[in-house]
Amino acid sequence: MTPATGWLAAVLPWALAGFAVALGLNAWRLLRGPSLADRILALDTLYINTLALLVLVGIRLDSTLYFEVALLIALLGFVGTVALSKFVLRGDITR
Repeated sequence: MTPATGWLAAVLPWALAGFAVALGLNAWRLLRGPSLADRILALDTLYINTLALLVLVGIRLDSTLYFEVALLIALLGFVGTVALSKFVLRGDITR
């Protein structure tokens, strides 16, 4: 075991717990946000924290499948954020 692996094994549970707490706080803001813009921003931050959590789980389990899922969520999250922002600004997504 190299020193980096030892440090990684020690820090990874803390990072996973931190991102799990961040997901909970983002979900709370998504449900309780005072305005629509706050809720869109919370949704955007929620998927970014989900990406980080998936990457950390992929590192922990030594599996590349989680990285591919994270890439797919990043793509869908970006498209969703753009569509919601367009809807808020214009009231229609197609124009």
